[in-house]
Amino acid sequence: MDKLLLQQRVLERLAEDLLQAEQATRSAHETATHEENIAENKYDTLGLEAAYLATGQARRAEAIRQAMVNWRQFRPQPYNARKGIQLGALVCLVDSDDKQQQLFLGPDGGNMKLVNGAELIQVVSSKAPLGKAMLGKCEGDEVSIQIAPIRQQFEVLWVH
Repeated sequence: MDKLLLQQRVLERLAEDLLQAEQATRSAHETATHEENIAENKYDTLGLEAAYLATGQARRAEAIRQAMVNWRQFRPQPYNARKGIQLGALVCLVDSDDKQQQLFLGPDGGNMKLVNGAELIQVVSSKAPLGKAMLGKCEGDEVSIQIAPIRQQFEVLWVH
């Protein structure tokens, strides 16, 4: 799988998410400022709730914009076995049940699943627990993460 194509798909998905967040912001703002939603008493909070929602959606849109900047500046490098897994690596992990999963290690804001033909590729931030655990590992190494009371272990099958 071409890493630049994966990067482009992430940017496309982020652009879609941004459009939705901006539309939600506009809708919530219109609701918050509509004359019919002016509070008539202290229990009439629809306008206030819509204003909070508009603020949250605006923050979400800004976070997506920043993620897009990060992904545009991102330059995936070829795998270097001496450095191990680094940002930009395409990794295949296998768990104890022999279930394989492909992961693309990228910058913040890109946690999503992408479909490539019959393959599912999970985009993981290098700051996520699994992303952090993979950094510096090589083919054949074990990757382990603790999620609540459960420890999950994987083996690095291959890296590109």
